[in-house]
Amino acid sequence: MLNGKVVLVTGGTGSWGNEMIHQLLSKYNPKQVRVYSRGEHRQVEMQQKFQRDDKLKFIIGDVRDKNILNMAMKGVDVVFHLAALKHVPVCEDNVWEAVLTNIYGTQNVVEAAILNNVSTVVDISTDKAVDAFNLYGMTKACAEKIVINSGFNYATDVKFVCIRGGNVIGTNGSVIPLFKKQIKESNEITLTDPNMTRYLMSTSQAIGLVFKAVEMSKGGETLVMRMPATTVQTIADSMIELFGDERTKSTIIGTRPGEKLDEVLISKNEATNAYQVDESYFVILPQKAPKETQDFYNSLRKLETHEFTSRNAVQLSRQDLTSVLSKEKWLMR
Repeated sequence: MLNGKVVLVTGGTGSWGNEMIHQLLSKYNPKQVRVYSRGEHRQVEMQQKFQRDDKLKFIIGDVRDKNILNMAMKGVDVVFHLAALKHVPVCEDNVWEAVLTNIYGTQNVVEAAILNNVSTVVDISTDKAVDAFNLYGMTKACAEKIVINSGFNYATDVKFVCIRGGNVIGTNGSVIPLFKKQIKESNEITLTDPNMTRYLMSTSQAIGLVFKAVEMSKGGETLVMRMPATTVQTIADSMIELFGDERTKSTIIGTRPGEKLDEVLISKNEATNAYQVDESYFVILPQKAPKETQDFYNSLRKLETHEFTSRNAVQLSRQDLTSVLSKEKWLMR
């Protein structure tokens, strides 16, 4: 469904955006890919990285700016909405900025998509939106509701889908590049809580699942990646094995404001309406799901646990995680 199409990626210069555009250009044959983001410098870097591919069009703009967003979306078939303020402490300290980008910005994406008769809008969400404990999670929970309900509340043929995932290896500001930097600079890493569990998947795997979800979705669903998980201690041990030595220290500094001990991708309240699609996905149907959508998924098995958390997900051992990390070329450079 992406071949011959015009695709817009909001927040396209980030870690997810870079991998998404790489896969779009290598696995599909889109007519054009529009990269919509705020940062001039990152766009220039990306142009050079992709050797000024003539299928790429770079547009400087903010999802808060409905006018520029509307113009950028003219003639677009598929929108991947990645733009967000996502770092938990940053959102805690800049409350209204997070609301403007993550909530107002998402509503602007929805309105521009409807106005321009876009075929499909895919919102990339997060485990932080489930049982939200911090402001980032609360804004992403609102964004999910905006996207899913838009397909039912407005007279439109646009297909709206949410894809919910956990932590991805190597995203900007995440723990794995931080640990590598700390080991290199001081041979000491800082742990918030060694017993904390987190979902973990490579960026390439996660983006591959995004495209799979776009192809299989009917509209109105929240598709949940069946990510494996591990403890913060296991992440630290793997990074020390790969980059440290017998003198590498680890210091516990305590949890940061807004952090959970375990993450959740499907809550207890959602579990009754969740189905197992295959080994890579669950699907959560909205309460307003039309009969044809409900009938389509009724043949699938219901979720067999009362919730899906990073504590009851498949757990990566240190050996498993070390093997995964050693295949990440950017990390091993």
